[in-house]
Amino acid sequence: MIASRFRSLAKLILSLLLVLGPASAALAQSAANSSQYSAQEIVDAGHGFFGATSGGLAKVVEKAFNSYGLPNGYILGQEASGAFIGGLTYGEGELFTKNAGQHEVFWQGPSLGWDYGGAGNRTMMLVYNLPSIDGVYGRFGGVSGSAYAIAGLGMTVLKRDGVLVVPIRTGVGARLGVNVGYLKMTATPTWNPF
Repeated sequence: MIASRFRSLAKLILSLLLVLGPASAALAQSAANSSQYSAQEIVDAGHGFFGATSGGLAKVVEKAFNSYGLPNGYILGQEASGAFIGGLTYGEGELFTKNAGQHEVFWQGPSLGWDYGGAGNRTMMLVYNLPSIDGVYGRFGGVSGSAYAIAGLGMTVLKRDGVLVVPIRTGVGARLGVNVGYLKMTATPTWNPF
């Protein structure tokens, strides 16, 4: 009789483990991804931010997600830039994260290349592999290109110490060219692009 109860109890425990095991693994995976943003969350934030000019935003976000996965932060802001062979960019915005809240961020940087024109942009930057808020501050280098008159939408990729920043810009102005440069992210505004 005791052996029969022991077998029944063992079967019950085994059944519970089989049922709860996958559920707890799914819960752990869900918790791990709770600090990341889905494509729909990013598109919704972008549509609210970019407004009527965001027709191609979903395609650009889809390309970023296919290439780099789920970001764990994003920045919404505006910037101004101009270039005649050498150029400068200045911007400001808000960094959004799920687990560390919102933080003000500023960026500035030089560029050099075959690049002419000026633009005012609304910018969304997807942030990948951000270990902490301090991980966004510093210089992110990369190659950028643009070609538009009146308005345009484009994406570039900047990298520093494993953290990727993917700016998606919609601009008004006239700009043509390819350049190499960096953006320096800071917690306070500065005129020094270097």
